[in-house]
Amino acid sequence: MNDLNFLGLVLGLIMLLLTGFGHILITKGEYYFGTKLWPLFLILGLLSIAASLFVNSNLLSGILGIVGFILLWSIHELFRQKERVRRGWFPKNPNRRT
Repeated sequence: MNDLNFLGLVLGLIMLLLTGFGHILITKGEYYFGTKLWPLFLILGLLSIAASLFVNSNLLSGILGIVGFILLWSIHELFRQKERVRRGWFPKNPNRRT
């Protein structure tokens, strides 16, 4: 058992959990803020990817890289969520001005 490398399994599980969290973030973010969040996703995503290059820990570097790319992909999904709301697949926030 000492010769097994569990880093891939841990990163895979983290990817799964963070992707699920990203879906919730997109749904709730679009509901409350619309597509105005995309610059925040861009900045945080690029910072996470840059930070992943300078961290000594393989695990932390992998996590930061995963977070960064999930945040960048979230920009695309945010605008797709706007379209899903327009089609009536998701509820529209009646209190938010468009």
